[in-house]
Amino acid sequence: MKNYNSEDIRNICLLGHGSAGKTTLAEALLFSAKATDRIGNVNKGTTICDFDPEEIKRAITINTTVAPLEWNDHKINIIDTPGYFDFVGEVKSGLKVASSAIICVPAKNGVEVGTEKAWEFVEENGISKMFFISKLDEENADYFKTYEQLVKQFGKKVIAFELPIIKNEKFVGIVDVIHQKAKHFEGDNFVEMPIPEDFVDRVKKIREPLMEAVAETDEALLEKYFDEVAFTDEEIQKGLLEGIKNDYIVPVFCGSASTNAGVQLLLNAINEYVPNPISKGEVVAKKVGADEEIILKASKDETLSALVFKTIADPFVGKISIFKVYSGEMKNDTHVYNSRTGKEEKITNLFTVRGKKQEATSVVTTGDIGAVAKLSDTNTNDTLSNPEQPVELSKIIFPAPSISLGVTPVKKGEEEKISSGLHKLQDEDPTFTLTINKETHQTLIAGIGEQHIDVLRSKLKAKFGVEMTLSDPIIPYREAIKNKIRVEGKHKKQSGGHGQYGHIWIEFEPGEGQGLTFEEKIFGGSVPKNYIPAVEKGLKECIKKGVLAGYPMVNLKANLVDGSYHAVDSSEMAFKIAAGNAYKKLTEAKPVLLEPIMRYEIIIPDAYMGDIMGDINKRRGRIMGMKPIAGGLQEVDAEVPYAEMFKYTNDLRSMTQGRGRFTMEPVRYDELPSQLAEKVIKATKSDDE
Repeated sequence: MKNYNSEDIRNICLLGHGSAGKTTLAEALLFSAKATDRIGNVNKGTTICDFDPEEIKRAITINTTVAPLEWNDHKINIIDTPGYFDFVGEVKSGLKVASSAIICVPAKNGVEVGTEKAWEFVEENGISKMFFISKLDEENADYFKTYEQLVKQFGKKVIAFELPIIKNEKFVGIVDVIHQKAKHFEGDNFVEMPIPEDFVDRVKKIREPLMEAVAETDEALLEKYFDEVAFTDEEIQKGLLEGIKNDYIVPVFCGSASTNAGVQLLLNAINEYVPNPISKGEVVAKKVGADEEIILKASKDETLSALVFKTIADPFVGKISIFKVYSGEMKNDTHVYNSRTGKEEKITNLFTVRGKKQEATSVVTTGDIGAVAKLSDTNTNDTLSNPEQPVELSKIIFPAPSISLGVTPVKKGEEEKISSGLHKLQDEDPTFTLTINKETHQTLIAGIGEQHIDVLRSKLKAKFGVEMTLSDPIIPYREAIKNKIRVEGKHKKQSGGHGQYGHIWIEFEPGEGQGLTFEEKIFGGSVPKNYIPAVEKGLKECIKKGVLAGYPMVNLKANLVDGSYHAVDSSEMAFKIAAGNAYKKLTEAKPVLLEPIMRYEIIIPDAYMGDIMGDINKRRGRIMGMKPIAGGLQEVDAEVPYAEMFKYTNDLRSMTQGRGRFTMEPVRYDELPSQLAEKVIKATKSDDE
């Protein structure tokens, strides 16, 4: 593939609901451009973009994949993204480097949750967008019903640029609303014809708001519009491009990727209507090590700035870093500066990728996407720049994990292999975390959803030959006392020679601190000053395990009030043991189990408010507040026991058809109801045995 000027490059991201036909559309685009000799099949695992073994096995897209093609003297970087919610991090990566997005909407299914999510993500990124009503060859496909749904859902700026011609229930052609021509398909090509009579009024009705939108992009055009002077083709083209770039117009195209019908017309539209990657003219960056903003020209003559938006961890080839150049040029045999590490890396193996295929190149220019292998310490979200003018680009904002599961090796002794493999997979996927709970000693993996974590488990086995099992997290309960008691702790032992003697009286009561509050209230020296620290130390060691089920004791106040000692046999150790003996008597102070309470901020469409409130109540939770926010959404604040919310991400998706989302944070510990506490104590003792 030849090197293209930035003006002739297009970076287009494919989005949509799961099974909307994104990957098949990518295949058809590549086939039409003769970048491949066949249209691959997702179910047969023969597509260019879904090449990962997990994608082939599951017949879904899991990873964002780049696939460039050449069309009419332009280079188009197709960025294929997953439609399933568990892999939203990949969608965020792809959108970060795109200039525009095509949202695929199946003509049979219409607007789905994934359509709404795709629109939301594109809006967040502030890039232009278009719809492609797909699968028009399928039975019960209904373009006009789907189009009406799009306009109703997303507003009147959604305007059809194409209308399908259906004869005898077959998709045979397209009416080009912009150029006012019909195009009948003949194999992979098409023949221009006059617009069928039954489409004339419909085209006229659509063109009226379209010409109004064109007029609003320029004062001179607006004046011509009011004077009812027809626009020239050049004025229409310029106005449409401006309107699309500034989100006044969202075009709708249509076709069938599986039969390749309408795909060439879509390629033409990408060249015509998608902004090139330097259309904004400048790049906002930061000076490394400072908050100072730097404005760079989006030009190959500017200093280098590039963002790594995707990493592939190959156990044989090593790490592959896929990046977009925002300014300057990335060249072979040069050094770049990593703003995160503060170190330089040498670029020695520069190439472009089409799925898993690599093609060597000597330079990647502004706006283009390239890849480099074996950068030792470069990860996703790292900025690579000129060592003499180091800068940092804005990062991809990845979603926080929403589900945690415990990890144990299938084979004993493979904990290190699991940890090593998962940390390497983190290079590919920053949306999951691996931690060890210091209290429960459980290794925890946190991800976007159960399917996400299951894919990681499969990848771990396939790439690194190690298997793990998943389980619910161990809840870090606490213990506390409710009553005040006065107890004696005594340690006396005589075994020839010096004996051991320590004797104390302690008042235990509920405290306010997280751990132990210790006070000494002895009068008359019944316990010498030099032994008192040993009593406190003994209690601090004891509170690591409570008297009910062995969970840490909190909110405990201990007052040392009396005791006695032996001039010869007393020692620090004896008083430390005496403190432990006193601590064991906390069983008399009405000890209880405490459970962690989390605060949840849940964002849902207003229609699901009743279901969510009822569900929170069933989980022993409390609604703390609610408020309406933009877009017909409600924000619900709730406090719920952690034990009730392990897999809430799945349940929330089910209740809201995927429209709900949440964040959580710990707030405090509350007493666990006695009937539940009994089960926990019984289970803990059973595990200990």
